[in-house]
Amino acid sequence: MQNNLVIFEEYNIRRIYNEETEVWLFSVVDIIRALTQQADFQTARKYWNKLKERLEKEGSEVVTNCHQLKLEAGDGKMRLTDVADPETILRLVQSVPSPKAEPIKLWLAKVGYERMQELADPSKSLDRARDLWMQQGRSEKWVQQRMMGQETRNKLTDYWREHEIKDGEEFAVLTNIIHQEWTGVSVKEHKNMKGLKSQNLRDHMSEAELIFTALAELSTRQIAETTQATGMSENKKASKTGGAIAKKARLELEEKTGNKVISAENYLPTRKLVK
Repeated sequence: MQNNLVIFEEYNIRRIYNEETEVWLFSVVDIIRALTQQADFQTARKYWNKLKERLEKEGSEVVTNCHQLKLEAGDGKMRLTDVADPETILRLVQSVPSPKAEPIKLWLAKVGYERMQELADPSKSLDRARDLWMQQGRSEKWVQQRMMGQETRNKLTDYWREHEIKDGEEFAVLTNIIHQEWTGVSVKEHKNMKGLKSQNLRDHMSEAELIFTALAELSTRQIAETTQATGMSENKKASKTGGAIAKKARLELEEKTGNKVISAENYLPTRKLVK
């Protein structure tokens, strides 16, 4: 987890980066404080506590999707704080009558969450991603494979959502099982191998890595659908089996070509040395 601080107008917003899920989580009370324009944290906390009670009575998923993590408080000590991902923060903002609602949505987009706009128009995500990859020098063939792989991934996560798997940590656990099974290394180890930190691993995969990742996730979904896997236990089994299918194909290809599929190569910009 990486800690980071960003500023909305005169308000400090604490956030923490989850490397497993590759998502920034924002301090809810900091967002509430900015929305309600409160000078002190105590008032903002009281507002959030009352809002939580109301949302829970209404059966809102906003409170359910908030988690507690330790963030640095004003006194310098690490304290448990409610945090939430961008989509949950967006829903929370809509629940608070505030003249700062629209400005804070735009601010969230500026600090790296174009996803806010994409919720309304998913095509923006695809267009933005394609343009970015092409600007970074990716080939048209690589871009097509990356987008096909994302479609395969989306179908798998749709299945998970419909079968009692929660976004975030549970998605990350299953993803890591699939990845570990077919590559022999965890997602984190693979990122370290490529010298990545907060970057998306798939954006730095070779064409072969993308193809085998898609095979592993396609196999996992089809096995899960066949067995009607529901919940973590059953989907862990499907994930392991799906990953094993891609592993078998990878080992066979490596034997025939003599080349390793798992690569340390990345698409990070090279730094120029300045004398």
